[in-house]
Amino acid sequence: MTARWPRAVQPLLWAGAVLSVVHLAALLGHITTVVHLTKPALMPVLAACVLARGGPRLLAGALLCGCGGDTFLQIGGDLAFLVGMGSFAAGHVCYLLLFARHGTSPGPGRRGRTYAAGAAYAVLLAGTVALLWPDLPADLRIPVAGYSLLLTAMAFGALRAGPLAAAGGLLFLLSDTLIASGIAHWPQLPAPQFCIMLTYVAAQFALAGGVLRAAGAGPARPAPRPGEEPVPAAGHGAA
Repeated sequence: MTARWPRAVQPLLWAGAVLSVVHLAALLGHITTVVHLTKPALMPVLAACVLARGGPRLLAGALLCGCGGDTFLQIGGDLAFLVGMGSFAAGHVCYLLLFARHGTSPGPGRRGRTYAAGAAYAVLLAGTVALLWPDLPADLRIPVAGYSLLLTAMAFGALRAGPLAAAGGLLFLLSDTLIASGIAHWPQLPAPQFCIMLTYVAAQFALAGGVLRAAGAGPARPAPRPGEEPVPAAGHGAA
């Protein structure tokens, strides 16, 4: 008997993929209206997919915090930037709680690698903040440094949820570092907004997928036929 996903998942996945492609294409084509309309819709569609798949509600909350950040960063200005950064920070807290609940602690043979990874993330954080600090606006230095600490903690914590989530954490680090380099007026990559959103969307998809795997949110089990023993369902971790 074949397990199957809830019927709502596949259309939502397609909707999220199409919306992401349209948004990225609009960035390349400088179609501002389409960019502004699609950006706030990206994470709610992914959050709906998570809920349809039986994933943790806290994961949907993390994605919706990302929607808040996307919306406020689109407004522009220092106040909107700080509110947007705060919304993203709330999402990182949600992710840290998810990794604590559904991640796995390293075994004795892997602790050395975990310590090494932690040291690498710490060096990356310290180096990035030290390089950015002189070029950041004075009123944004402390908020950016604090946010960078939380973001790096989230990326490191994602290691507990498996390689897919870990890749998502690294992509989030890259995306937000690109944003910070723009605020510091460093030389930018070609199509910087495209690069930021490409890495950000990939990060959120990877984090969501990694957490769903770690939480055991999977296909819905079909009802047993007469005479068959029911198959226990995997825990959905709907925290």
